[in-house]
Amino acid sequence: MTPLYFYILLFSIAVPLLYTIIFKDFIKYWKLFTISTVVVALIFLIWDYYFTAIGVWSFNYDYCLGIELLGMPIEEWLFFLIIPFCSLFIHYCAITINPNFKFNKKASLYFTLILMALVITVAAANITKYYTAVNFLLLAMVLFLGLLFFRTHLQEFYASFILILIPFFIVNGILTGSFIEVPIVSYNNLENLGIRLFTIPIEDIGYAFSMLFGNLMIFETLKKRFLKTT
Repeated sequence: MTPLYFYILLFSIAVPLLYTIIFKDFIKYWKLFTISTVVVALIFLIWDYYFTAIGVWSFNYDYCLGIELLGMPIEEWLFFLIIPFCSLFIHYCAITINPNFKFNKKASLYFTLILMALVITVAAANITKYYTAVNFLLLAMVLFLGLLFFRTHLQEFYASFILILIPFFIVNGILTGSFIEVPIVSYNNLENLGIRLFTIPIEDIGYAFSMLFGNLMIFETLKKRFLKTT
């Protein structure tokens, strides 16, 4: 079959790469962004490797190039390099075009506190479901760090994440079986809540938020230090 997973990644990165010509402020920090992306990718790849090994999810190699590394298709490795770039490019484009594109300060605070309480409660109630528990506890930690040290960025990211969810539902929808006969990525429903948005496990939204905002926090920290030394 065709390596659809690889084609999805190529299509995802094509438009952002083209428009970096316009939004040069983001790409001029490409070294710092590469560092933050690699750091977060390593964390998520370790998680990915372990969950693949214990059967929390699996891959259909009929839709991959057939190159495997540590039990995962090469596309899965590329995912953690390409998707953060594509998603955070949307974020930085949005706040560049409209600096006021963000949640209200008070609304952001209350939303974060409620969301933290909710995901911690769900994780505690489903502690034996690996994907749910680990995913939501990590999300709570990322939100807590955002609340403590990155409140303005959190306000901005809540708004841009709504835009990011549009390509998210397209890409993750295809990966999890929308529009194709067999999913590229299959989830063991014993390890999640079993709640799907179309074909996407609801946990994937928290997974995406943690990965992307975690990347953003590291990138903004590196950029702040860089600007102090120049």
